Formats: sequence, C-alpha cells, structure tokens
Amino acid sequence: MAARPVAAPLAENALRASRLGVLGGSFDPPHLGHLHAARRARGAFALEHVVFVPAARPPHKPERVLASASARLEMLALLLEGEPDVSTWSVELERSGPSYTVDTLRELRARVPAATRLYLVLGEDHLAGFARWREVEEIVRLAQPIVVHRAGGADAGEAELSDFARTRLDLGRLAGGAFDAASTALRAELAHGRVPEPLLPPRLCAYLREHAPYGRP
Repeated sequence: MAARPVAAPLAENALRASRLGVLGGSFDPPHLGHLHAARRARGAFALEHVVFVPAARPPHKPERVLASASARLEMLALLLEGEPDVSTWSVELERSGPSYTVDTLRELRARVPAATRLYLVLGEDHLAGFARWREVEEIVRLAQPIVVHRAGGADAGEAELSDFARTRLDLGRLAGGAFDAASTALRAELAHGRVPEPLLPPRLCAYLREHAPYGRP
C-alpha cells in the first residue's frame, strides 16, 4: 500500500497561473460541494488554477478534533483526482498555531509573480463570521473574494465590514447553482457507518469504507 501523503507543495501550475483561486477549509471530509465551489469560481472568473488549502487549526473552531492531516490530504487527493486545474497546498498544515487565511494569502502573494491576480473562494455560509476573520480588510485587499451560493447561506454580519470590503464581496458574489452538502452532516453519517454516496466520488467512498477515519458504528 502506498504511503499516505504528508505534504503537498505548491504546484507549478499554480505558480504559473495569472488568475489563481484559493479555497481553504477543514476538508473534514472533503466532498463534491467543495469541488462544485471550485468549478463555479473557475468558470465565473476565468481562473486558471484553484489551490485547495486544508487548515491545521481553524481559528473559529479551536475545540474541534479533526481527522489527521495525512488523512485529509489523502481524501483531498481522491476528491481532486482527474479534475483539471486544481491542486492541494499543505502550507497551513506545516505552520504552527491557528490557520489564518491572511497569513496564507501573504505567503502566496510573496511566491507568485506580481502580476498574478489572487481570488479567495468562499461559501456563502462563511459570510456570517467573515467580519471577525483576522485582518479581514487585508484579506480582501490581497485577494478578490468569490462568494459561491450555498443552500441556507446567510449574509448576516456583513454590516460590520467596511464599505471597501462589502464592495469587494459584492463584486465576487455568484447567484444560484447551490450544492447542498456540509462536512458536519457527512461526519455524522460516517460516524454511524453510512457513506453518503451522492456527495462523494466513488474513490473517496471506497477510502472512507476501508479506513473509517470518523469511526465505525
């Protein structure tokens, strides 16, 4: 059996992209909703590449116990297998402390050419707490947000943002095309031994049945 991945360096295709998207999250587990968000953002903003960045310690969920970094990297690899113009970057898994988006964007900005345009792909459900993200004004300056519609998504909390930040969000807001999937609900299903096949590619379903990273019933 092949060894599980322990690191995912920034892909060469990402470094060469002139319009580069970043999609962060726990990916615990990753699912087709995440892939849908990347596809929607890529199509709407002509992105040449989208980088998936799994968090080590989500700042807004400090008490959460996540599946191991290696398991989440392997699950992401299975989700993205065969998908064009996407890759995984393990920068936050290699960094100590909470995983702040602004730190990741700064590091990315320092590594890509000055002419590269960065885009931050967000689910609409993230907007409720977006104003409380660390250095949110710097986030929207470094990267144009792309807000992908989510079933049940809410925009409460945007009033706390500056006019500049709200304008940036409005420029990137995508209407319609919601994909109803959430990692929290998936974990609950998996913990009871049920693999929700419509929300996962077959290769990831097979991995979850074999390895059961969320426990067996």
